[in-house]
Amino acid sequence: MQGKNILIIGASSGIGHALALSLQEQGATLFTAGRRQPEGITSTHMHWDVNEPAADALNQLPDQLHGLVYAPGTINLKPFQRLQPADYQADLQVNVLGAISAIHATLALLKKPKGASVVLFSTVAAKLGMGLHSSVSVAKSAVEGLTKSLAAEFAPFNIRVNSIAPSLTDTPLAESKGLLGTPEKREAADKRHPLNRVGTAEDIAGMAAYLLGDQATWITGQIIGIDGGMGSLK
Repeated sequence: MQGKNILIIGASSGIGHALALSLQEQGATLFTAGRRQPEGITSTHMHWDVNEPAADALNQLPDQLHGLVYAPGTINLKPFQRLQPADYQADLQVNVLGAISAIHATLALLKKPKGASVVLFSTVAAKLGMGLHSSVSVAKSAVEGLTKSLAAEFAPFNIRVNSIAPSLTDTPLAESKGLLGTPEKREAADKRHPLNRVGTAEDIAGMAAYLLGDQATWITGQIIGIDGGMGSLK
């Protein structure tokens, strides 16, 4: 990662923070954007709320970007009857429209290296039918469609676009939603996965770092399940 300029949006916690730590150790020059400065990360930080336009906020970027990672996400699990259109709109804003705004703001910079990588995030729930997941599944399915369409459109510029689709991962967001809040819930979540555990932020960050690196230069338009086997195994 030496000599690479990488922008991570959502690096203050969870997967984004784990990725920032990994890339920092590998020598990348980091640029971060979000509502909070990530702790323990040396970066040029830009304050951006993903509900706002990105172009004005992302104003301290270099003249070229080798990678863009859009890590913000939501966990909004409710029965369909309790979800309102505003819930779907909020999930689409954070997961999809924020990503679109960030890509719009950085596309000219991503074209310059002739080999940039964009990494987005989906979920295993976009592939599997999972109750209570309709809002996040709609949003993340849109991320997957965006990934494939942009991969095709950006291929002439040698910009690769891929998405990672995790299952339940041990992050502050999952904790805040009560999904892993007790030993009993954690044990039940572990048992739902063929590999008998939930993911870690480092599990997912490892694939993101790979997709940003030179070993992944022939990978584009892919939805890569990092899910403990949940999306493929019975």
